[in-house]
Amino acid sequence: MNRNPIVPFILIIFLGIGLVFLLSSQGANEEEGDGEETASEEGGEGGGGEASSGDFDAEGFARDNCASCHGQDFSGGMGPALAGTSLAEEDFTAALREGPGSMPEFTQDQIADEDVTTLYEFFSEQ
Repeated sequence: MNRNPIVPFILIIFLGIGLVFLLSSQGANEEEGDGEETASEEGGEGGGGEASSGDFDAEGFARDNCASCHGQDFSGGMGPALAGTSLAEEDFTAALREGPGSMPEFTQDQIADEDVTTLYEFFSEQ
């Protein structure tokens, strides 16, 4: 009995491609269907959409936008520590708006000034 050794490889490739499409569509449905968008989902790369200060989640914003560089506990990483920051609020706001070094800039459309104050207070209390 001669078996063609290519057939199993072709089946595995098709199953893999099908799995990628299935998982991609499942992830897209979860983002669209949950009804609540996080800041990073609204604004795309490097920030979030405009958030009103009444429902601003400073910890959520920080986890979505700051933790990858400043550490999961905000004690520092590629970027300096944010927990227990010793920066004055004006310096913190300037750094957030201007994005020193490789840090992205966060505009007024991405985070309102009132929310920057809430974020500063969140980091000061850490």
